[in-house]
Amino acid sequence: MSPSEFDRAYDELRARWPESTEERDVATPYGPTRVHVYGAPGGSPLVLLPGGSATGLVWFANAPALGERYRIHAVDLMGDAGRTERQGAPLRNADDLTAWLGALLDGLGLTRTHLCGHSYGAWLAARYAAHAPSRVDRLALVDPTQVFAGFRPGYLLRALPTLIRPSEARTRAFLAWETAGTRPDETWQRLYALAATVPGRKLVTGSRPRAADLDVPVLVLLAEDSRTHDSAAVADRARRALPHAEVALLPGATHHSLPLTAPKELDERLLAFLDGAAGSPASRSAPPS
Repeated sequence: MSPSEFDRAYDELRARWPESTEERDVATPYGPTRVHVYGAPGGSPLVLLPGGSATGLVWFANAPALGERYRIHAVDLMGDAGRTERQGAPLRNADDLTAWLGALLDGLGLTRTHLCGHSYGAWLAARYAAHAPSRVDRLALVDPTQVFAGFRPGYLLRALPTLIRPSEARTRAFLAWETAGTRPDETWQRLYALAATVPGRKLVTGSRPRAADLDVPVLVLLAEDSRTHDSAAVADRARRALPHAEVALLPGATHHSLPLTAPKELDERLLAFLDGAAGSPASRSAPPS
C-alpha cells in the first residue's frame, strides 16, 4: 500500500467534520499526538478515544451533536494508524499507554475531563479512569472490549487472517461480516481497511482493568448485535461489577459499526449521561433482548 492511499482516505474523512474543527499536534514524551478539536469553546471537555484502526476521525457523525454542549477532543491513538507519531520514550506496555494519555491531557490543559471510548479505546479509557479517577468526571464505554469480558472465539478466528497477513481486501471482508446489515459509512470503511496495513502500527494491550477501581459515574453502551462478544452477557457482567452504572443496549448496532450506527440514539444517550439528566434514556438500564 502506498502511504498516500491512507492519507487520501484520512483527508477525505477529515473533510466530513465541521468546518471549525481544529487540528492540534500535542507534544508528549512518546511523540506528537493528533487531536481533532471541535465544539463549544466554553463547554466542558469531552475526550473521545476510538477503536483500533478507526482513528479519531470515526466520531465525525457524532461531533455536531456532542459539540453543541461540549468541547470535543477526538484522539488518534498512540501506536495506531493516523497522524499521531511514535517518537521519544518507548511505548512498551499498558502502563506506558496510560502515562501517554495522562501526558496528552496535560498537553491539552485538561485537569479534568469527561472520557468516552469505543472498543479498544474503551479499554484504555477504563484503565485510565481506574488509574486517575480525580481527572475523570464521567466515563462512557461504547461496546468495550477486554473490560467486562473477552472476545468470542469465533470472532478471533475471523479476525486472525487480518492479523497474520493484513491486507485491505481481508480487512474489508472481515468488516463486512461483522457489520452485516448496518452499512457503515463507505469513506470510513476504506480508511479502516487501509489502516490495517500501515507500517509500524502496533497496539499496546494489557490486562483487564478492575471494575472495582472505577470510582466515577459510568455509562456502558453495548451493540445489541455485536459479534465481538455476547452483549446480553456482557451487560449482565457490567451490572454486577458496577451496580450503580448505567447499562444499555443499542438496537441493531454491531461492534465495528459503532459509533457510526444510529448516531442520533448514541448521542442522545451519551449527552443525557454527561448532562446527568434524570429519567433520560441513558439513565435507565435497557434490558437485554
